[in-house]
Amino acid sequence: MADEKAPSYEQAREELTEVVRRLETGGLTLEQSIELWERGEKLAAVCEEWLQGARVKLAAAMARRSEPGAGHSNDAPF
Repeated sequence: MADEKAPSYEQAREELTEVVRRLETGGLTLEQSIELWERGEKLAAVCEEWLQGARVKLAAAMARRSEPGAGHSNDAPF
């Protein structure tokens, strides 16, 4: 996946859901199961990266709102 463009959070989450469904359904060879598991781990890491980035942005926005004088600004994030 190094040379591929990283999927969006929504794409990664959707594919991860499909991976889990396929693993739970069964009927796969051990090799197929391992490949799916590895893909699921990569997708979970992509989702975690996106979520961590969102947490950082939210924390920064909240910090700006709590700064003195910030209450008078019209550029509130929400």
